[in-house]
Amino acid sequence: MAGISMGGIGAVGRMGRMVRVARAALLCAALAGSVTACGFHLRGSGGNYTLPFRAMYIGLPESSPLAIDLKRNIRVNGHTAVVSEMKYADGVVEVITDPEKTRSKTILSLNSNGRVREYLLSYNIVFRVKDKAGNELLAPTQITLTRPITFNETQLLAKEQEEALLYKDMQTDLVQQMMRRMAAIKLTATPASNAAPVAPSLPGVPVMPSAAPTPQSTEPTGPALPVVPAK
Repeated sequence: MAGISMGGIGAVGRMGRMVRVARAALLCAALAGSVTACGFHLRGSGGNYTLPFRAMYIGLPESSPLAIDLKRNIRVNGHTAVVSEMKYADGVVEVITDPEKTRSKTILSLNSNGRVREYLLSYNIVFRVKDKAGNELLAPTQITLTRPITFNETQLLAKEQEEALLYKDMQTDLVQQMMRRMAAIKLTATPASNAAPVAPSLPGVPVMPSAAPTPQSTEPTGPALPVVPAK
């Protein structure tokens, strides 16, 4: 009887654990559903922006991580090409900020011993958009992003990796903000009387010739008929 009783107690315990696990799973599912319903997205998840340009030129070095990320986002957009020469672009991105000063790290707080406890990472750029003639389409715009990071002398390698990931996260966020601002640019049509000569467009894309003026007829009209005086 004692053995049966202990076996029954063990079964009840296992059943209780299964019920608690099931309740925890349902709670997690409910939380996930509520987070999704409120429109939450992971930081850095971008959207699709329709840019008003047929082709764009990025005024940054080819090896610049920011340029690489920005070009990739423009190409993914699907409506705008990235060209290597400014003369083929109708939108030119110019970064005014010194590339050496886009990233910074400052002390945010100290511990009781006067040692660094937390840093503040910053990513700051000022950029503008012009057309190939130099006309400003988007005035100089500043974007500044910050992320706090704790510091631990015993975890230097891990903290360096965390810092690199935070800078990458800020760069992704920054590119999305640049895309959103460029998508809001409204282009105005150039008046026909002031239109510039048609320049070569993207390589491989033919340029339609302008319509030739209609020639005036030069054929003789024949001799004039004699005038008969009235009687």
